[in-house]
Amino acid sequence: MALVRWDPWTTLPSLQDRINRLFEDAFPTRPTGREDEMGLFDWRPTVDTYEEGDNIVIKAELPGVKKEDVSIDVKDNVLTLKGERKHEENINEENYYRRESAYGKFQRAFTLPDAVDPNRIEASYKDGVLKVTVPKAEETKTKKIEIK
Repeated sequence: MALVRWDPWTTLPSLQDRINRLFEDAFPTRPTGREDEMGLFDWRPTVDTYEEGDNIVIKAELPGVKKEDVSIDVKDNVLTLKGERKHEENINEENYYRRESAYGKFQRAFTLPDAVDPNRIEASYKDGVLKVTVPKAEETKTKKIEIK
């Protein structure tokens, strides 16, 4: 039987998603009786968080969102993604057979571990995917000490 070291940072994002879903189910933002209509704040882009080398990566799928309509803020070790997917104005409401795409403002917040360097965070946006790279701080990286 192999022993596996437990890393709390690997389970934290899924735990936060479960807690968010618990509150969303308990306090729905959508009025009852209007399940087919999307509300203004019902859209939550999907996000993957993972480690890549000495970085934590947050990858958000934002189809149809312009780069100019997205902002990223970091304050008190909380990284916040904000933005808006705007409705296409050139299509009349009566021309739709069915509309399942959600539009409007969105906001996602991620608590970063204390061991990151917020001054070196980088972000790129390509093909509707936002990739935020958060470097770990130098003091958290394992250093190999040579024995003399």
